Amino acid sequence: MPVNTNVLYSLYSDLNNPDKKLSELECKGLIIRIKRNLYVVSPKVHNQEISSELVANHLYGPSYISLESALSYYGLIPERVYALRSVCTKLYKQYDTQLGVFEYIKVPERYFSIGISQQNINNSYSFLMATPEKALCDKIITSQNLRIQSVRAMREYLEDDLRFEMQALHSFDIDIIKACIKWGRKKLELTQLLKLLQYGK
Repeated sequence: MPVNTNVLYSLYSDLNNPDKKLSELECKGLIIRIKRNLYVVSPKVHNQEISSELVANHLYGPSYISLESALSYYGLIPERVYALRSVCTKLYKQYDTQLGVFEYIKVPERYFSIGISQQNINNSYSFLMATPEKALCDKIITSQNLRIQSVRAMREYLEDDLRFEMQALHSFDIDIIKACIKWGRKKLELTQLLKLLQYGK
């Protein structure tokens, strides 16, 4: 779990200069600085892999994992993504850290809260991620210069550009798509996705 400086200060409240202690811990590789005032304990200490998804939720928020990162996580696209991508309601942000690159894309506030799921990992920790439907909608509405005006064009975009696992569309929740159309951008493009789910043409 990422922790802020105040939490670490409380562990060394008896010291005159806790900042010096934190610097020592960082130099020894026992804690890892993610950004100013935010750290994570090194795997050297707890022998557990650090969850980049959990870090992403805490690094800049409110946010949830989405876009190619979520689609890849669900096995819906074959590509591995170099940056862990999330959506948020704030301005665009990118962090280059020791744990990797974290990118945050802005979406409308009312649209943001649709289709968020909590991924629980081994009853040990959990993080927020878009449902498959929402991750695809997020990808569509945040892709610049993407213009899709027919169901056929939507199918070609999914099959050729994203190399999407098309069989997964059969289990998609249409209500999530409808809510995204109501509150999101690119209503025409999302409507073509809805028609593809409904009629498969």
